Order: sequence, then C-alpha cells, then structure tokens
Amino acid sequence: MNHFSIAGLQLELANEDSLALIAKYIASTKKRYPWLDMIVLSELASFGIDKKYAEPLPNKTEDFYCQLAKEHDIWLIPGSLFERDGEHIYNTTSIINNKGEVVDRYRKIFPFYPYEQGVECGSNYVVFDVPQGRIGIAICYDLWFPEVARALTCLGAEMIIYPTLTGTIDRPQELILAQATAIQNQCYVLAVNAAGSLGNGQSIAVGPQGDVLYQAGSDTEVLPIEVDFSVVRRNRERGLLMLGQPLKSFRDNKVAVGKYSEIINKNNELNSLGELKIPASDTKKLQ
Repeated sequence: MNHFSIAGLQLELANEDSLALIAKYIASTKKRYPWLDMIVLSELASFGIDKKYAEPLPNKTEDFYCQLAKEHDIWLIPGSLFERDGEHIYNTTSIINNKGEVVDRYRKIFPFYPYEQGVECGSNYVVFDVPQGRIGIAICYDLWFPEVARALTCLGAEMIIYPTLTGTIDRPQELILAQATAIQNQCYVLAVNAAGSLGNGQSIAVGPQGDVLYQAGSDTEVLPIEVDFSVVRRNRERGLLMLGQPLKSFRDNKVAVGKYSEIINKNNELNSLGELKIPASDTKKLQ
C-alpha cells in the first residue's frame, strides 16, 4: 500500500495553554475520520508565541502528545513549541509515531527574523519514514527558502510538512510558495496554519504536480487528505506532466548541485530515480 492519510488541524488558538482544546480536537477528528494515519497542528500551537513557556525537551508537554498519539493510534506532529537548551531557545517540533514514541525532533532553521527575536537557528534537516514513504519536516518561514526543501528532497522526502503560524498579509505569497515547492521538488506539500487571533488560516495541501488538493478558509477547519506516494515516484520517474524532470536534472548538473553534493553522495535517493531521458511507452514494458 502506498496510501497515507493525514489531517491538518487549522484551529483558532490563543496565546496561552491550549492543550485541552487541542486534545479535544484530536479526539473528535480521529472519531470522525477513523482511517487517519497522522494529524498535524500549526506552529506554536500548544502555548502561542510567549517564550515564557520554553522548556527543555523531553518534557511533560511532549509526553502529553505521546500519550494522545498512542491512545488514538496516530502519527502526530504537534505543531511546534519553544525549546530551551541552556541559554538558547529553539522553535522545535517533535515527530511522534502511533506507538507514542518520539522518532525525531526538528529545530526551525530559518526563524522569522527580525521579528522572531531570541530564537536560535536549527542546523539539522529531518526526514522520517512512515510505512508507505518518507516525509520531511520544516516550519513556517522555512518555506521561503528553497534550499530547505531541496535538502529534504535530497534526503528522500516525498512529502514536506510545514506547521505554520502566519497572521499577516503575506499569506497569499506563501500559498504560491507551497505550490512552487511541490513543483520544484516533485513532492506533496502540506502547510497547516492557525486561525483566530494568531493566524489567518488558508492552510494548503498541494500535490506533486503543483495541483491544489485543498485550500482552507480563514476559520477553524479540518483538512483530511490522502497521500499516494506512488504518484510521487511515478512523477519523479517520468517527469512532471511527462515533461520536466527537475530532480534528475539537478542531480546531474555538476555546477548547480554545489553544497548539496555532500548530501547526495551520502545517500542514494536521487541516484535511485534512474536515467534522465525521455520516458518510453509503458506498453513496451509489457511486450
């Protein structure tokens, strides 16, 4: 099976402890859509933008989400929260599997400077495997930097998830960036924004050919989608709309690859896509 079902929760959240509200929505969403494999929340969903809640990880909030993931048998990306590490604060998301285990954590590489003051830059790209495919994780403003998505794709990401917190007039530009990211990297993109006083919604799910699978409005909304990783693999094998093969072209261009060469050399994901050539008719394979 290549299918994986994900729901983004676009919630009206306040700048305070929202854990009880989030737990309620997770339970009701799983009850309404029992076939879901994963639930994704918006950036800083748990406590909002106040850094007074920053704590080292692991902590009781992460444990809270681990219990929810196990109880509802879902993978869970609980948006992000401020993580304190010594004198530094990071904007960090945890990736939790359906057994309630933290499989990895990602620190936002591009904080929204100069507005997101006091938050350090993360330095590691994070991808993780679900039974059906590989997913990359980034946070909000990371979407504005194609280097992040390209690095995740070089590590084999077939979908990129962006917990997001945008309440400003540049949300339309971010919707365009989500489509462009999907097209350039021939992957699914899911950007889950908050609603209410912290965000203006318009969460978006994009397919690997840049097609908008769904775009939410500005209020509380649940976005249940089904991802088919075989569509990504087919797209990357034969080209977007049977035309451009940007990942293969990037891989084979010795000038453009630049700083990504180390990532590509350390793993075989782009090399596994096959030769850059005009696709043949499938009927020939059956003869």
